[in-house]
Amino acid sequence: MTAPGWGLAARLALREARGGVGALKLLFACLLLGVLALAGVGSLASAIEKGLAAEGQVVLGGDVEARLTQRFPTEAERQALEALGDTSDSVRMRAMVRGESGEARGRELLAEMKAVDGAWPLYGTAVLAGDGGNAAVAEDGGNAAVAEDGGNAAVQAALARGALVAAPLADQLGLKPGDRIALGMAEFPVAGILAVEPDRAGEGFTLGPSVLIAMDRLADTALVQPGSLYRHHLRVRMPEGADPALARQSLEAQFPDAGWRLADHRDGAPGVRRFVERLAQFLTLVSLTALAVAGVGVGNGVQSFLDRKSNSIATLKVLGASSGLVTRAYLLLIGAVSILAALAGAALGALVPAIVVRIAGDLIPVPPALGIHPAPLLGAMAFGLLVAMAFAVPPLARAGAMPAQRIFRGSAESWQWPSARALLIAIALGLLVAGLAVWQARETRFALGFLGGAALVFLLLFALGSLVRLAAARAPRPRNALRRLALANLHRPGALTRQLVVALGLGLSLFATLAFIETSFNGELRRTVPDKAPAFLVLDLPKEDRDAFLASLPPGTETSMVPSLRGPVTNVNGVPASEITSVPEGSYVLRGDRGITFAETLPAGNRLVAGEWWPEDYAGPPLVSMDAEQAGLLGLKVGDSIAVSVLGVDITATIASLREIDWDSLGFNFVLVFDPASLAPAPYTWMATVSPPETAESGFVGAISRAFPTASVVRVKDVLGEVGKLVQQMGTAVRAAASVAILAGIAVLVGALAAQARARTRDNVILKTLGATRRQLMLSAAMEYAGLGLLVALMALALGGAAAWTIVTLLFDFTWQPDWAVALATVLAGAALTLVLGLIGAWRTLGAKVAPALREQ
Repeated sequence: MTAPGWGLAARLALREARGGVGALKLLFACLLLGVLALAGVGSLASAIEKGLAAEGQVVLGGDVEARLTQRFPTEAERQALEALGDTSDSVRMRAMVRGESGEARGRELLAEMKAVDGAWPLYGTAVLAGDGGNAAVAEDGGNAAVAEDGGNAAVQAALARGALVAAPLADQLGLKPGDRIALGMAEFPVAGILAVEPDRAGEGFTLGPSVLIAMDRLADTALVQPGSLYRHHLRVRMPEGADPALARQSLEAQFPDAGWRLADHRDGAPGVRRFVERLAQFLTLVSLTALAVAGVGVGNGVQSFLDRKSNSIATLKVLGASSGLVTRAYLLLIGAVSILAALAGAALGALVPAIVVRIAGDLIPVPPALGIHPAPLLGAMAFGLLVAMAFAVPPLARAGAMPAQRIFRGSAESWQWPSARALLIAIALGLLVAGLAVWQARETRFALGFLGGAALVFLLLFALGSLVRLAAARAPRPRNALRRLALANLHRPGALTRQLVVALGLGLSLFATLAFIETSFNGELRRTVPDKAPAFLVLDLPKEDRDAFLASLPPGTETSMVPSLRGPVTNVNGVPASEITSVPEGSYVLRGDRGITFAETLPAGNRLVAGEWWPEDYAGPPLVSMDAEQAGLLGLKVGDSIAVSVLGVDITATIASLREIDWDSLGFNFVLVFDPASLAPAPYTWMATVSPPETAESGFVGAISRAFPTASVVRVKDVLGEVGKLVQQMGTAVRAAASVAILAGIAVLVGALAAQARARTRDNVILKTLGATRRQLMLSAAMEYAGLGLLVALMALALGGAAAWTIVTLLFDFTWQPDWAVALATVLAGAALTLVLGLIGAWRTLGAKVAPALREQ
């Protein structure tokens, strides 16, 4: 063997493969799980993002949209938009829907009312629920209209006759076609049930389901009054080949002070996109942690495989094979299995979007673009192969350096540590994986913090595993033989105590962290919120109805009222907001419309941190007080200027003070609070928090909505329920990704039991020959795995608690209110699983016959 090249190494690898891969099945399983998690998360995020891009025109409702707050477009603005192509107008606002007939009589519900013109929708198809519904609303053949015009003709025919209610609204109120509802001061027959509202995802966050009416009936409702909170959408369908980005830039240049929000279909739903991006990033980092756990299994699998091939390796060396030839041969074999595992994981990950759509498609805001998404699949394979090589290099290096004399010593001594070169290669591969993860992350600091925390937990668990081995070796020998045997198994040559602690500890730490975060957040909602939250929020109360509203409240009602307006920030220190491109993460003041108010005195729950509050009788130039956190993100200070468009009029104010806001107070908190002289003359509405006596709560919504038809009433309990449901759904998604870490940890445990099976079988046979019973040996195994599992569970509880405390208190700024019972049950379940699998492995080794086993030694 004088030419140990890659060709000879490949032939040796092929010969080894024909003899069976044995313990490399563990490598295959662990790597498949890790790549599956990464590929699945990446494919789903890519599918949703491409769905948003492909459906951008439908989501936005046009190629270009101008969104105005509390005003309609001027004649000049309308002409400029109409010159771009076909247009469609719609108005959206909150409104109380009151049932006036049938099963819904006497019921009320907050909804999002949408008035649309005859051209709606410019893109997409509005669909009515059921053929019967369409037939009921179109005398001239509703079903035929659906077939000929994709449903839009039937919808317009229905709107000419009355209102269309979304299916959730119909379900909650018990509405059906033919019933009558009231909106503001007008009544409408229910002309149909709306199953699909094509531009719903682009509307942003709403407090209720939709109800649609024709634009020419909007005035009948009397809901649009000076100061009412409504949004006007003017959308444009441009000719084919026209560039919406250029059109948007032209409009911005033509109307720099319009105070509108212009958007084009390239980013029709920016809020949805940001949410998907951030959730995908977090799930990707969780999946990378799971891949690290899988890497431990890869290392164990490679070590176990090479251990079983020690006789072959020693024989090759006796015959003259160099360490380089041995390393190349087994590197090729391990690399081939890794590639197959990565391909299988990527193939299964590619199916995740279709599975998620089938199981939870209703929770996804837009239809994902199903298909093969190469970028996340190739990325997941690259990460998987890099991690596999990082964990495979050390045992490979040890195998290459193993002296031939090892064949005569069996498994009585531990393998030597790998060389410094091999360790440096493994560390370099690990750093490359971390660097790639940070490079592709959208939020670098978050990615660095997450990976840094995961690496710290990894090192702590590795140190714990080493400490367990050392403590077991140096501990006094128990008098009880079974305890002595269980203790010896933790530090014997070839014991995988360290690897088991790392693999199981990482997975359990992830689950413990999630349990702490979720229960702490739920505790915040359950314990803190009810003490502070009002029972109801009343919105859009007309300016002139304040005294009548207060007089209508039941005796003993606690209430607080503030004036309310909305408008976008148009200018900061003389720079138009549209030209400020470098907006820091976490700053939202320049994004969309802002709620604004005015006050004579400092609002409750606010504390001045800079500047001074204006006198109660102030009547000078406009002043504004700003949230200190948002001001800091934008680099603003006392004395700077900021302009807000209110009902189409720019109001430029000097920042007089900065406030620290207690957002947990659940009162009406505003980023921008103006002096009264600046905004009191403007048309505005009132917002009120109301807590009537418990005996008056049941009829409160109906009484207020009938006495003040243009006002909207929000039950706070319902909003908190929706928030809790959203948190639960996000927790389910994160747990699904984290479960891969647990599965990989289980695979590591199973692989470790399989790797030790031969040594354990030999020991058990000798012990049985000396008189040990099966019950005694099982009891010894139970002591070993129960102790190890309990130790790992307690460590995971501590690490998970520390990580969750950091996230909850420092990142989210919530109070620390975890449910320790849930977290403890989570980690103890992992300890119980360790015990059960350990006993199963021990039972299998006890089944060996004594005579055949002794003859094989």
